[in-house]
Amino acid sequence: MTKNGWCNGNHIALLENGDAFFPAVFAAIEKAHTRVILETFIWFEDGVGWQLREVLLNAARRGVRVECLLDGYGTPKFSDAFANDLVAAGVILRFYDPRRLLLGMRTNVFRRMHRKIVVVDECVAFVGGINFSDEHLLSYGPQAKQDYALQLEGPIVRDISEYVQSTLPQRDEVQRWWGRRYHHAQDNALPGETQALFVWRDNGEHSDDIERYYLKMLANAKREVIIANAYFFPGYRLLHAMRNAARRGVRVKLIVQGEPDMPIVKVGARLLYHYLLKGGVSIYEYQARPLHGKVALMDDHWATVGSSNLDPLSLSLNLEANVIIHDRQFNQQLRDNLNGLILNDCREITEANLPRRTWWKVGFSVLAFHFLRHFPAMVGWLPAHTPHVTVVEPPVQPEMETGDRTPVREPEVKP
Repeated sequence: MTKNGWCNGNHIALLENGDAFFPAVFAAIEKAHTRVILETFIWFEDGVGWQLREVLLNAARRGVRVECLLDGYGTPKFSDAFANDLVAAGVILRFYDPRRLLLGMRTNVFRRMHRKIVVVDECVAFVGGINFSDEHLLSYGPQAKQDYALQLEGPIVRDISEYVQSTLPQRDEVQRWWGRRYHHAQDNALPGETQALFVWRDNGEHSDDIERYYLKMLANAKREVIIANAYFFPGYRLLHAMRNAARRGVRVKLIVQGEPDMPIVKVGARLLYHYLLKGGVSIYEYQARPLHGKVALMDDHWATVGSSNLDPLSLSLNLEANVIIHDRQFNQQLRDNLNGLILNDCREITEANLPRRTWWKVGFSVLAFHFLRHFPAMVGWLPAHTPHVTVVEPPVQPEMETGDRTPVREPEVKP
């Protein structure tokens, strides 16, 4: 885990959607004096993307060290007009695992840098699920994403800063099973208020840390658990833990996408509905817009916000980061928000409104579950998917395609 574990005395603010997140991030960068580190899966050349470019460019020109780590799959190759001034001003742009197109298709589908972290001067940090694109603004329209992030001040920022600085230089994240040590979820020895713990998932010694905290939370729950997760397709351990919590009397509520940005998301989640409903889990499909959040809470103190979905990519392959919080006021704020979604914008799923199960549907569900659950992890072991980091040198950018320097916008990227 982090060097210092659970830390006290933090200021923790919940930011809902880009409408709250972007102004807070941009304001913090505008006040930066020494260093800005930014990691994100998606940075598009749209309105939000150009605003981010401007605040980073201004920071670099006044002497702030600016370093960015962008995913080579999620972030299209920047145009020269967008990137060259940044690099010339001293902004360090790193692309995680950029690859050439093969037959017009991107090959770096697996093992993505999916974290969303901003650290400014080791004074303030932002962690969550919000990318830098217009899609996270309510003004984007019916496809605007419902999402969450944290603004953090206090000792937890030091832990986050130390982590991102240690991972910015490129190094092979892949470590085979015989060289791994696994970490148990860390107990909070002295529970209090405004406490936070930074946790992450990598492909080395922390390959299942975030999942372990979800499992520990479900095992410890006494009254209520609410999980809101955009891409929900976990393995047996987490499914069993949810059912076990519900069977011992815990109110377990699951919020998933009802209007997904990709149809396969609903297909995958619905393979699990019968199993969870029979165990007593309440399921709600969010109908207003695509749900992109990755948050959860337990009882009256515990909560988590981060980048990790509960699906094979996030739990088995991607580089992810979450913050776990122990604070009554924050827990209540998140509970009020999620219960508001359930009350106003969700459709409850019951056995009555699910299709009748037949033997062949049950068999197909079992096969599909095992295939979808394990296929990404198996592919991720192939040497072709060993990641590397490319640094943008002025004015040359990573060679993702030959001869074409036009940025490619992929609307079906899974954020």
